[in-house]
Amino acid sequence: MRHNKKFNHLGRTADHRAAMLANMAKSLIKHKRITTTLAKAKALKKYVEPLITRSKNDTTNSRRVVFRYLQDKETVTELFKEISVKVGDRPGGYTRVIKLGTRQGDAAEMAFIELVDYDENMAKTPKAEPKKTRRSRRSTKKVETPANTESAEKAEETNAEETKAE
Repeated sequence: MRHNKKFNHLGRTADHRAAMLANMAKSLIKHKRITTTLAKAKALKKYVEPLITRSKNDTTNSRRVVFRYLQDKETVTELFKEISVKVGDRPGGYTRVIKLGTRQGDAAEMAFIELVDYDENMAKTPKAEPKKTRRSRRSTKKVETPANTESAEKAEETNAEETKAE
């Protein structure tokens, strides 16, 4: 029975799991997005979000606590200098896991995990052009007919006369 077993062991020993999650967290902080299996992405989310929350408070103690998990000075510096500034007003949910389908070789569920505030593709979605429904060869520009030009000229003349009267 699985009573009180709250996290995925990922088929690894505790030391191997800790080293793997630390390396994945370093890669996520460095590259802002990584592709991995769905189970590892979910485990990494639980591992890295408390570290990002800790980085909001830039004190010596919080740097030491984060360094104990990551064991990399450059990564800790980037986390405290860049990422913590960008997520400063966010109350949580710093990462996003998006499923990608199955892997060709072993049919493992694949996903990518990314930092939410660093996703340029989702933030800058271009507005879609309206779909063309007409399949005519005619130009979509309005062609001026003599009737249209005559009415436009009359409107201009009446506007000019009204301004002179004032």
